Amino acid sequence: MSASPTIRIALVDDHSLVRDGVRALLATRPLFEVVGEAENAAQALTMCEEVKPDILLVDIGLQDMNGLELTRLIRQRCPAIKILILSMYDNQEYVATSIRAGASGYVLKNAPSREIVAAIEAIATGGTFYSAEVTLKLVSKKTDENELTPREVQVLVGLAKGLDNKTIARDLAISVRTVETHRLSIRRKLKVDKPAGLVKYAMEHGLLLP
Repeated sequence: MSASPTIRIALVDDHSLVRDGVRALLATRPLFEVVGEAENAAQALTMCEEVKPDILLVDIGLQDMNGLELTRLIRQRCPAIKILILSMYDNQEYVATSIRAGASGYVLKNAPSREIVAAIEAIATGGTFYSAEVTLKLVSKKTDENELTPREVQVLVGLAKGLDNKTIARDLAISVRTVETHRLSIRRKLKVDKPAGLVKYAMEHGLLLP
């Protein structure tokens, strides 16, 4: 039986102590390999193009650029790289913006180490992961059963941009069948079937970045 593939991870945080702590945590997992570090957005963009990690852990509070804007840029330039936001802020708007920017997860820095590990493992296999505290806040804000899940929001953004199922599947690292399932769920929950209606909903809820 062949060995499981290594998950190549890079860190972006302007605090060296934070990077040291995360690196030490990841070093305890044999399948995790830290292949790069950056302390600002400029370094991160160069690193991603040169090193091409599987997953990038990004802090929001960078000095030269907001980590959420950096997420959007990296998803545009290096769409194969999956991004996990690692932040001290549990602000719901930050979480929503991270989803719109293309992040696959959002974990708080004070979360148990097992959550960071679980997030990386989930994202590496094409899933999403949100810190327990963040999830509780999001759930508490839901008004009814028609609330979209974070993954459905990502699919909706793709649909609103006019992308086809195959392109959305590639961008989110999921199957076309999964995209179709989410698409049906979105239409059922929003009671919207036409593309124009999806675009209108996305614009009204601030899901389309400029």
